Amino acid sequence: MTTTTMELTYAEVATHNTKKDLYVVIHDKVYDVQKFIDEHPGGDEVLLDVAGQDATEAFEDVGHSDEAREILSGYLIGKLKRKPGDPIPKVAPPTGPAVTTTSDTAGLGVGLYAIVLVGGLAAFFGYRYLQANGMQTVA
Repeated sequence: MTTTTMELTYAEVATHNTKKDLYVVIHDKVYDVQKFIDEHPGGDEVLLDVAGQDATEAFEDVGHSDEAREILSGYLIGKLKRKPGDPIPKVAPPTGPAVTTTSDTAGLGVGLYAIVLVGGLAAFFGYRYLQANGMQTVA
């Protein structure tokens, strides 16, 4: 493998788009994943779909584990030298540790739990009330 000081243009990366010669760009870093294609848990088609392209969005959308990111680092061959007119990735590079839960997301979970709990209690006490008053449901 080549050192990471190698700089490739997007046009150069685009020529490596086959199963036998496969480069992808993730966060402006170029990876030669040809040797990994048969081992990829999602199958070779996933990598072939982004062969020779910026795969940042596809990589981040899947939510790869830390282990997958570590494996990926072993295939790093260089950096992308962007030129005017090159496609711009839709996903910004990660700036810190793994994604954290925001208070909005956590609040939704607690609120939903509270609604289910209150609904369950209302149904229970409604059933008990109807049973105590001798009313029965019609089948």
